[in-house]
Amino acid sequence: MIKIATAECFTHGKIGRELHAIAQDYNGNFGTEYIEDPKKYGDFDYAQLSVTCSLFIPTIEAVKKILNVENPPKPQKLIKGIKVYDEKGDLEVSKIMAEAVKKLSDCDIAIGTTAGVGRGGIAIITDEYEIITTTDTYADLNELDSEDLFNRSEDGIKKTLEILLLFLNNNFDKIKTLENVKIIKK
Repeated sequence: MIKIATAECFTHGKIGRELHAIAQDYNGNFGTEYIEDPKKYGDFDYAQLSVTCSLFIPTIEAVKKILNVENPPKPQKLIKGIKVYDEKGDLEVSKIMAEAVKKLSDCDIAIGTTAGVGRGGIAIITDEYEIITTTDTYADLNELDSEDLFNRSEDGIKKTLEILLLFLNNNFDKIKTLENVKIIKK
């Protein structure tokens, strides 16, 4: 069994929910929303997945108190406690969030997402790999443009799921063709 945990901000826990639907092979209204056919990514047996937890962590306080991160980088701004970083900060904090939820849950694969100003940060962490990327969609949380924020969120959910399913199927060549993806073998 491969255990997965997520600590999500701008993706609102939807990555974890989608992975749970894939792992449980749910169909219909309770089925997947973003991935029509997980088998198109390869022959991995998705019944071997288990989602340990999927956390929605938008605030700096939640990073500190729920994820037990003692000294997270200081956000550029807080909006009702919601952390706002630039893209470089988002990349750093998404990795911190993934590492923290991995440690807390003792999972095999951890995912962290956060986005303030820019394309947002996405981190997929295992014992052997770090995959760090951004969405392909720019948005600025300060502007509160619902359409831009929604589009960035949707892009982040889809891109993270695609990378993870390709990773589970050992298709690193395809992952490398995606925009702005860094794969680090530990």
